[in-house]
Amino acid sequence: MKKTDTINPQKKRRGFSRVYHAFGFSLAGLKAGWYEPAFQQEAWVFIVLLPCAFFLGANWVEVCLLIGTVILVMVVELLNTAIESAIDRHGPDWHELSKRAKDLGSAAVLLSLLFCIAVWICAVWQRIGPLTP
Repeated sequence: MKKTDTINPQKKRRGFSRVYHAFGFSLAGLKAGWYEPAFQQEAWVFIVLLPCAFFLGANWVEVCLLIGTVILVMVVELLNTAIESAIDRHGPDWHELSKRAKDLGSAAVLLSLLFCIAVWICAVWQRIGPLTP
């Protein structure tokens, strides 16, 4: 077998064909992500918060920021799942570097969640203000 026979066919594609196939791979990734419980929860939260963003945001920038923070959490969750999948492909054996990679991915999800929560709390605070008379 020649070395060129093992090259991913996607690397040879150009133009619209490459974009078309890349889009298909992205949809497959979203489908795979949907079977992750954490991603499902975040997707449902997104569905609930989407209309809230239009109520809380005073202009399109604020609406985009509110929606964007939730999407950011979902993106980071997908990346964390990708890291975990790549580590798990290597094998079930415990290794310090595998643990570290998974912990770092988890920390990234936590930071994105904290950012999202902080932005939403600020938006609610701005919209309804303090609840004291």
